[in-house]
Amino acid sequence: MMSGHLPAGFESLEPYVAQWSGRTAAERAGLRAMFGPDERAAFHAACTPLVKDGLALLDARPLPDLSPAERRLLDLFLAYAHVSLAIDVQAGDEDRHSPLRESMRITREPADF
Repeated sequence: MMSGHLPAGFESLEPYVAQWSGRTAAERAGLRAMFGPDERAAFHAACTPLVKDGLALLDARPLPDLSPAERRLLDLFLAYAHVSLAIDVQAGDEDRHSPLRESMRITREPADF
């Protein structure tokens, strides 16, 4: 039932896999800062209608049992959380706050599963 890089039903997110699949919180924060407002908005708009169904799919299995395609979907949704902060919370202040994030280093990650 998997097609391409993501589980079936999430094919519309395929164009974002290469750019937005950060594996660590630090990588995802870097992606948020690297891409401009238009790229963040396009990614946000593509993910928003799929988040509820995607999280239901991912929540149905223990993390260690996720397939590679499901893991990529999880990585996209974790990046979406970062982008959502930029769009839904920071909004017009995102660019003003962006340089401050450069000073905040994520130095510890949860244990990899």
